[in-house]
Amino acid sequence: MAQKQTSRKRAGRTIFLALGVVLALLAVVFFAYVNDYRHAGETATALLSSPNIRQEGSLTILTPDAANDSGTGLIFYPGGKVEDTAYLPLLERIRAGGVTVVLVKMPFQLAVFDIHAADRVYGAVPSVSRWYLGGHSLGGAMASSYVPGNEDRLSGLILLGAYPVNHSPIPTLCIYGSEDVQLDKSKLAGVANVLKIEGGNHAQFGNYGLQDGDGTATISREEQQSQAASAMLAFLLPAK
Repeated sequence: MAQKQTSRKRAGRTIFLALGVVLALLAVVFFAYVNDYRHAGETATALLSSPNIRQEGSLTILTPDAANDSGTGLIFYPGGKVEDTAYLPLLERIRAGGVTVVLVKMPFQLAVFDIHAADRVYGAVPSVSRWYLGGHSLGGAMASSYVPGNEDRLSGLILLGAYPVNHSPIPTLCIYGSEDVQLDKSKLAGVANVLKIEGGNHAQFGNYGLQDGDGTATISREEQQSQAASAMLAFLLPAK
């Protein structure tokens, strides 16, 4: 009897140790995965020294000049496994157009871990009277997922290289590059406001280099971002 109990205890310890080893390996794999992300280029990181850009915890806030401030704000979710600051060149164009922009740094560079990040933005910039939400790729999908139940807080949704996960009556603008082979363009069929940037691809909305599996752009990153910013500003400030 004592031998059986001893054998059971040993078996239990063996199972426990095996589970510990499996969990440790999974943790190593997970952290290796999330730490292998696309970093912002020098053009993007240089903008952090701008007097119109400040960082508050996980938020990077781009403030327009007082004389040009429209009272409109855009909350932006970055793409999956992309450093948030990679989007500063594009978002700087939006700021210069008179819109306050709040770029959100996501846990592990994955917006899926903080879909409701927008909730902590409204109080951080109380001067904004009208908010929009936007995002690129996975960030756009998660921004779309946030909208249901929050329509009263938002005036519209902007998706770059992404499609709406949840269809909502909220005004939506989708922008994508003609050479983007990652986006399922059939999912844009129900969106009334869609812009295709000829020659653009998936990655050039941000400044983080090339992306595996992406199409080859035939226009420059600057041109793609310029066209995207013009369309975004027209959507954000329809009266202007």
